[in-house]
Amino acid sequence: MADYPGFIAIETGEDDGLPLAIAWSLPDGRVKETLIQPDDSWIKEDTNAMGAYSIEELESLGVSPLEVIRELENDHFSATLYTSDNGDEEAALARLFDTYGLDPFVELAPAPVLYPSLEPGEWHRQRRETFSELGLEPMRPEHELEVMLSLHQRLTDTD
Repeated sequence: MADYPGFIAIETGEDDGLPLAIAWSLPDGRVKETLIQPDDSWIKEDTNAMGAYSIEELESLGVSPLEVIRELENDHFSATLYTSDNGDEEAALARLFDTYGLDPFVELAPAPVLYPSLEPGEWHRQRRETFSELGLEPMRPEHELEVMLSLHQRLTDTD
C-alpha cells in the first residue's frame, strides 16, 4: 500500500479560528476525526459562533483540545501537513496550541504544492469535481480528507 502525505482539515465556527471538528490522515490512508470540546476561554455570549453544533453537542461528543494535540503529536510530530487551503486551519490550529501555551509542532502547507506539474488552480478545480463525484460536502473535515486522499491517489497513480 502506498504511503500518503499527511492531510489535515479543521472545521471552524464563525468566530475567527474557533476549532469545532478536526480530521487528519495517516500514512496508510486511514483518517482520524473528532469533534472538539470548546475550551471555556473560547466560549462567548454568542453561541452562534459554534456553527452547526450546539455547545452541548461539542462538550458531550467532542474530545478536549489537549487530547487532540496529544493524538496529533503521536501521529505527526514535526511533520508538514497539507490543507485544502480553503479554510482557517492555521488560525484554528494556533488556537488549539495557544490554549495551553504550546508552540505548534506541525507545519501546514497547501496541498497543491505536492503536485508541481499541475497548472495553478487545477488542483482546486479537480477538488471541486471530486467533491461532486463523491457527493460530499466541502468544509466538513472528514469529507475534505476523503477528497484530498482520493485526489492524491488519482494524481500520483502511475499505473
